[in-house]
Amino acid sequence: MMDCFRKYLVEFIGTFFLVFTVGATLLLGGSGVIPAIAIGLILMVMVYAGGHISGGHYNPAVSMAAAMRGALSWKHLAPYWLAQILGALAAAFLIRHVAVIPAAPDAVVFNLKSLIAAEFLFTFALCYVVLLTATSRYTEGNSYYGLAIGATVTAGIFAVGGTLCMAAFNPAVALSAMAMGMFGAKVVWITILTNLAAGIIAALVFKMVEYNE
Repeated sequence: MMDCFRKYLVEFIGTFFLVFTVGATLLLGGSGVIPAIAIGLILMVMVYAGGHISGGHYNPAVSMAAAMRGALSWKHLAPYWLAQILGALAAAFLIRHVAVIPAAPDAVVFNLKSLIAAEFLFTFALCYVVLLTATSRYTEGNSYYGLAIGATVTAGIFAVGGTLCMAAFNPAVALSAMAMGMFGAKVVWITILTNLAAGIIAALVFKMVEYNE
């Protein structure tokens, strides 16, 4: 029981700092390349910090992919999601108390096809990289997995963030963006469903390319 609690606590903490960094850089004065770099860096260090305990997912789509791949027991999936969502909402709550946030429009502010394509592609890339660098026996014990994971998110934000989609690549981040008033419900729920679908496809592709796993 204590071992499970440790995993869930690590997922809560990592997701909290990821979402707090997202909110702080986007709503409290970050500009230019600062948000993308800061978000990628905090994800990287939290993955390194908690990877040996919980896997360092901090993302329901990654946890789904890990469960399908066999790197996370199915019985832990719902508690992981709960810990991640609670961590995200706690960070959103704190941001709302330190930032002045304008009301978000309750409408899709991105082209729907572009939003789905962009969120799908980079969530797929993130889950694919996680599975290949952090769960494969062929890369077991490597020291670069955290950098690879953080860099994938940074690249995705640079490529499509704010132009094609919100660049969440993470249902917990998307949900917290709505809680912080950054995006309306329609954008958020489309993003969440797309993220989860991308995680499922990434796990299936992993099984195809790592056929001996």
